[in-house]
Amino acid sequence: MIITFSAGTTFPGVHRGSPPALLAARRSGACPFLPPPAPGEGRAGLGPAMNFSEPCRLSGLLGRISPDGRCLASCVQYRLIVRDVSTLQILQLYTCLDQIQYVEWSSDSLFILCAMYKRGIVQVWSLEQPDWHCKIDEGSAGLVASCWSPDGRHILNTTEFHLRITVWSLCTKSVSYIKYPKACQQGIAFTKDGRYMAVAERRDCKDFVSLFVCSDWQLLRHFDTETQDLFGIEWAPNGCVLAVWDTCLEYKILLYSLDGRLLSTYRAYEWSLGIKSIAWSPSSQFLAIGSYDEKVRILNHVTWKKIAEFEHPATVANTKTVVYKEVEKPSSVETERLSFPPTRALASSLFSTQSKYDISQVPVSFQYIKPVADRANPKMGIGMLAFSPDNCFLATKNDNIPNAVWIWDIQKLKLSVVLEQLCAIQSFQWDPRQPRLAVCTGNSKVYLWSPAGCVSVQVPMEGDFQIVSLCWHPSGDSMALLSKENFCMCYLEREEIYCTESFQGSHLILLNTLHGTERGVSEPTI
Repeated sequence: MIITFSAGTTFPGVHRGSPPALLAARRSGACPFLPPPAPGEGRAGLGPAMNFSEPCRLSGLLGRISPDGRCLASCVQYRLIVRDVSTLQILQLYTCLDQIQYVEWSSDSLFILCAMYKRGIVQVWSLEQPDWHCKIDEGSAGLVASCWSPDGRHILNTTEFHLRITVWSLCTKSVSYIKYPKACQQGIAFTKDGRYMAVAERRDCKDFVSLFVCSDWQLLRHFDTETQDLFGIEWAPNGCVLAVWDTCLEYKILLYSLDGRLLSTYRAYEWSLGIKSIAWSPSSQFLAIGSYDEKVRILNHVTWKKIAEFEHPATVANTKTVVYKEVEKPSSVETERLSFPPTRALASSLFSTQSKYDISQVPVSFQYIKPVADRANPKMGIGMLAFSPDNCFLATKNDNIPNAVWIWDIQKLKLSVVLEQLCAIQSFQWDPRQPRLAVCTGNSKVYLWSPAGCVSVQVPMEGDFQIVSLCWHPSGDSMALLSKENFCMCYLEREEIYCTESFQGSHLILLNTLHGTERGVSEPTI
């Protein structure tokens, strides 16, 4: 194992300085935006425009916005490119030793980790001192995972076959080892305040959890878990409770306190496939458990008992549930906006399939897919779930109904909205600042929902830009849209985007067309 530093052994300080390229980009004001609409064009006073950047190259969906929101790191094969988020001007360009397979920002946004698992190497780059970099070589032990510690000054590498976790210090070059890490989906978890780390372990055919103090990596607690084959661990946001759940072959979740005491055990049923996903509410008051029986169960933080059970049936019949259905519509552009020859982005948008949302009359039946019984990892059950930042909503996806997003009202503990898409849901993520959900389905559109309504936005890109993942900016003012080979930034103005009204029991929905700026109002037939 080797750890090397370039530019001497001086470790960069923690005081942020503006790199020369950043200052130059800000002074120049250059920004690769697509041309914005003319003043007042398509606005009608119903909301702000959405601006999109030009597409930039990307490999392996490796695009990450820094925690402070200033920079965006993207990888193209073996190159790491750091850009200014607001202008997409290149600030730094780094060359790694091999194709990058994983990238992660440090918590203070001063360093970037690039992992090359095939070669067992991790390289670390500094934004403040571009000439400084660090290389960690795990040698014959190999490398299967790498991540930052919460302080941004230690790197945790997991060797092949999960023989050990190596903790490398960038400040002192010291090395610590954690033995017997368990090979599972989520075996390392940090508390939100960064003080403690939990590690799942496997010793003598039994599961254990070790709690460490991140400041000095001293062992705080070590206890065994009542699991057959531990599958994952996750801290509550307040750092007081650790959730530990068992293999999918058995429905079992255990809740432990910081001192290792077992607070509660919850089992919904037996002799069937169990837990598939979990999510803590931001307030730590609720724990949502998604399972293979296509249900979500909500536990409360007082008694750790079930307070609600959300089913995902193939037919929704409740008249109080709003079902937004995406439908295709012909593209239409005002003749005065056309120019000859049209721009490539405009031409692409003209001939792409436009869509809008209509409100479906209940009962509504969704496309239901039965899993293949003779294959492993069946596509069934609750595969995705996430709480809104204000704890008011829970978004879920039932893999048996891949084209729908279910949005539940946590205050009323009932289904509020269903978004029925034309294509299967690839990803969704909540705005970190408000209850606004962004959804992508593998096409060139991004979909936004808020309690005020929903909108379908056509991304005006040349060629085939299939969005398979997205990532919000910490401020909620923009987001990165990722495809397999490219990415672009979507910039939203701060004012409210949606405007819906209630009119004789119907909803007026803001619809989006070209460039995300033209909006019309559609009133469904009652």
